[in-house]
Amino acid sequence: MARIVMKFGGTSMAGIGRIRNVAARVKREVDAGNQVAVVVSAMAGETDRLVGFCREASSLYDAKEYDVVVSAGEQITSGLLAIALQAAGCKARSWLGWQLPINTSDAHGSARIGEIDTAALDASLADGVVAVIPGFQGVADGQRVTTLGRGGSDTSAVAMAAAMKADRCDIYTDVDGVYTTDPRIVPRARKLSKVTYEEMLELASVGAKVLQTRSVGLAMKENVRVRVLSSFEDGDTNDGHRGTLIVGEEEIDDMERQLITGIAHDKNEAKITLTQVSDRPGSVAAIFAPLADAGINVDMIVQNVAHSTGSTDVTFTVPAADLARSLDVLDKAKDAIGYATIVHDTRVAKVSVVGVGMRSHAGVASTMFTTLGERGINIQAIATSEIKVSVLIEEDYTELAVRVLHTAYGLDAEDAA
Repeated sequence: MARIVMKFGGTSMAGIGRIRNVAARVKREVDAGNQVAVVVSAMAGETDRLVGFCREASSLYDAKEYDVVVSAGEQITSGLLAIALQAAGCKARSWLGWQLPINTSDAHGSARIGEIDTAALDASLADGVVAVIPGFQGVADGQRVTTLGRGGSDTSAVAMAAAMKADRCDIYTDVDGVYTTDPRIVPRARKLSKVTYEEMLELASVGAKVLQTRSVGLAMKENVRVRVLSSFEDGDTNDGHRGTLIVGEEEIDDMERQLITGIAHDKNEAKITLTQVSDRPGSVAAIFAPLADAGINVDMIVQNVAHSTGSTDVTFTVPAADLARSLDVLDKAKDAIGYATIVHDTRVAKVSVVGVGMRSHAGVASTMFTTLGERGINIQAIATSEIKVSVLIEEDYTELAVRVLHTAYGLDAEDAA
């Protein structure tokens, strides 16, 4: 008997028909003698609808009340799936974040999971009851509902798997695994059988939509075996040929290892430039400290070299959704920073190449820059890590950049999909 966490995304839960399909898939695991906890997302499009209501009510909404509103989507699907499982002959019940409880920080809208009390859940599972848990939510100080940020249901599932000491965590989505890039852009993209935690963490952080970044980081920290599967394909989840395993680097053979694992892109970026920033110690800290205090993540940073003017321009990127808040924070800190003007641009995209093979091979960045240059694609900013190179380019060139880089690094499948 295995203990399994199964997570189903929004497209898998989009309507009663699909919820019944999920119930049938869960029932197969139960009939096989496994203990099952299911983590569910809201129906596809529902969270966006609820977020829209909050923004319509007020552009500067209360984050606590925002969490109350947007967490409702997962609550609905958890109850519906429990009903569908009961109708299919399974014992099942829903567990809301505060009922377990899933204790989190009080950073509403982007809370972090602290600990999960699984005592009551363990007893219920031992009694053969399927636990249906709404993803994306927890509770702070035992009182207020919190949410974990967009895509937070993946983090909920991995956290539950770690807390329950589950044998595996299966993430069911609308794709059948992790590909070398988005197959909608590159039909010759290849599905990967295994990806290291570190590579998946980089891919998720630079735009790959398969898994939320925090969920991969948590899986790596807790050594949770994760498999990405399609909820629209039938078959044995233990079949090694299905889906993509997210595992430690030691589990990947040298024969399977490639220089570059994948190409990712992200159009949800905004570029901000502060002009004529005073060139003195502490001026850069004066820019980024207020943004950090506001919980805004800054990615690429470019500072021009100051010459005789005594000032410099500083350019950086933030998530597009945080642009308005970023501009507000920077405007309030203008005197402390000492800049002339703010210029922003949302017509940009980040394109990244990722692979652990970069550690032992030179020329990865050179290939990227040369390939883009030959196609007339200008690079506005660059960021690197040990296994990643990212560039900021004009949004209109995104798909072209992904296609030519995929070919340049030899990632195209031999036969077109």
